[in-house]
Amino acid sequence: MNQTNTTHDPMFLPGVEANPKPSPYRDLIEAARSSGGDYWQIWHLLAFDPEAAHHLAALSHILMHKPCPLSPGMRELIAAYTSSLNKCEFCMKAHAAVASQLLGDESIVWSVIRDLEASPLEEKEKSLLQFIRKVTLDSGSITSADTDCLRSVGWDDSAIFYAISACALFNFYNRWVSASGVHPVSDDAFKRLASRMALKGYIRE
Repeated sequence: MNQTNTTHDPMFLPGVEANPKPSPYRDLIEAARSSGGDYWQIWHLLAFDPEAAHHLAALSHILMHKPCPLSPGMRELIAAYTSSLNKCEFCMKAHAAVASQLLGDESIVWSVIRDLEASPLEEKEKSLLQFIRKVTLDSGSITSADTDCLRSVGWDDSAIFYAISACALFNFYNRWVSASGVHPVSDDAFKRLASRMALKGYIRE
């Protein structure tokens, strides 16, 4: 994997990047800058409108970490896979790192991202990610036959709901991040920053 570090390259929205409002995200940015460490530029988007960030983080935490039939690790794998389909390097690497920690298997996460069909993922999980691919790339063609197929291999409607929700959430994040010019950090920084998210989720107080 590429070890590039482009955190300090400017975003596409300098008026946003230069105007963080009082919030936990501004505190994170200032602490990272004072230490000279890598940090996630998405914090600038969150710091620009803390009210929106509060609600987005709360929604993200519920959809990605609330107890449900789909484990947080699987939902993070959906996030990473969705991001790979959308060619969002930042979200792909960030959530691959989170999924790797939650699932305890970095190799299987990256095998799914590189080639789902050839990956050693169980067929039941592959069927869910094949559905996620269709949700991301061709949602208008989904019919009840698609969800019937998922039920036939053992997924219930609650699991399907959270799979769709995780996918939809990251289709939003991918576009928000990519169009705003959020750059990836080094692989080591992705792993370090992801460890907190794997443990505590999306909410910052």
